[in-house]
Amino acid sequence: MSEKLVSLGTPTPPAPAARPRAKKPEWLKVRLPHGPVYEKVKSTLHELKLATVCEESRCPNIGECWGGGTATVMVMGDTCTRGCRFCNIDTARHPKPLDPDEPKNLATAIGRLGLKYLVVTSVDRDDVPDGGASHFAACIRELLASAPDTILEVLIPDFDGRDACLDLIGQANPAVIAHNVETVERLTPTVRDRRAGYRQSLHVLEYVKKTYPHIYTKSSIMLGLGETEEELLQTFRDLRAVGVSVLTLGQYLQPSSWHLEVKEFVTPERFAELQRKAEEMGFLYVASGPLVRSSYKAAELFMNGLIRQERAKQQKVTSFGVPIQS
Repeated sequence: MSEKLVSLGTPTPPAPAARPRAKKPEWLKVRLPHGPVYEKVKSTLHELKLATVCEESRCPNIGECWGGGTATVMVMGDTCTRGCRFCNIDTARHPKPLDPDEPKNLATAIGRLGLKYLVVTSVDRDDVPDGGASHFAACIRELLASAPDTILEVLIPDFDGRDACLDLIGQANPAVIAHNVETVERLTPTVRDRRAGYRQSLHVLEYVKKTYPHIYTKSSIMLGLGETEEELLQTFRDLRAVGVSVLTLGQYLQPSSWHLEVKEFVTPERFAELQRKAEEMGFLYVASGPLVRSSYKAAELFMNGLIRQERAKQQKVTSFGVPIQS
């Protein structure tokens, strides 16, 4: 005969129910990825065990980018030590050790794919003394040594705002260094991990630009989290004040029912208006739209053309180092 169990003390309350995700409007619907180039990029990256932010963050543009032969590779593993409330990447206090073969594997993959413009990003690795800056820098050096014609953009963590770590990245000499503020200052404590900070991110961007003025800097903001018009415009001004050249604006999409809710689906027309206002503040390039992400093909094509033009001008010198007049 079974006995009825009686609990002692205060009963444990049930876990909170997952929040349902808001239905997406028509302008956010995308086609499923397919095609031979897409499959080549996917199989090559998987074969060489390289993680991509395209898959980890469930980017809606993966079909367009991989189908066009481009990708954003994520180094230092696929598990982050931070827990930002918008991000779908796995988190842990102590992820797997950094792979010493990753820089060479990354260079091998890029050689096989024949990419001309590459974006490399990473998870945060607060478990590593330098935040993984030396490992990230090794990836940059290996890539540029094996594929000197590749234009390299890196999307970096904040490295706790440590200038010595930022120097490791800057001295490796990528063409573009991006770091995302993600949202407006008021919402930063709600949206991002407590170890991240709005002012800390601005310091990262400012230090890079002042110390390595030849490197372009870039940042990104998610919309639809409850920010106001004036807060957005102030963020634009803050980014311009620290020398950011390229800005991307995109719609936040809730990756699961456990992440932050979408407060608003911003219309394409509103994105276009914000782009106009940002351009008036002097950004070199602004990509703004519901499906725009920090790594976005249109922005990368613009930077690719701009940087290649600059390199061509620099090559127009005589053996005596005197510029040739065009």
